[in-house]
Amino acid sequence: MKNLTATICLSVALLFGTSGLSWSQDFQKGFTAYQSGDYATALREWTPLAEQGDAGTQFNLGVMYRQGKGVPQDYKTAVKWYTLAAEQGNTNAQYNLGAMYAFGQGVLKDYVYAHMWGNLAASNGNELGAKLRDFVEKKMTPADISTEQKLARECVRKKYKEC
Repeated sequence: MKNLTATICLSVALLFGTSGLSWSQDFQKGFTAYQSGDYATALREWTPLAEQGDAGTQFNLGVMYRQGKGVPQDYKTAVKWYTLAAEQGNTNAQYNLGAMYAFGQGVLKDYVYAHMWGNLAASNGNELGAKLRDFVEKKMTPADISTEQKLARECVRKKYKEC
């Protein structure tokens, strides 16, 4: 299951991370570059958009850093970008962030946070979030699940900020 979940995490299409994104010329140029394997151009076009707070491009940069496409593979930087996008409600970033916690990539392995982010993604309609939540739940105690549920409720109350 670990390899399956990691593969799913890596194979989430970039297009899905762009829902609600204004298809600016810079984004489109970066998207076209990414699709053709020109990761340096994608990085150059997307970084300013992500730094300005665009959740879709933040998610995409997270994918690039997690996979090491156009940049050295850097799980901590991937977590940074996923977190910024997840806090804005990007369900793919929520799922990927949960997977990072589940496997201890860029963060300490933490099933409570993996479950929380998977659960939040699932509650926002992300089917992979539900699979991650269910996978991680098998590794948790009832006390862990209770803690996660409290954290998830608080996270929703705070609109995903500082979760």
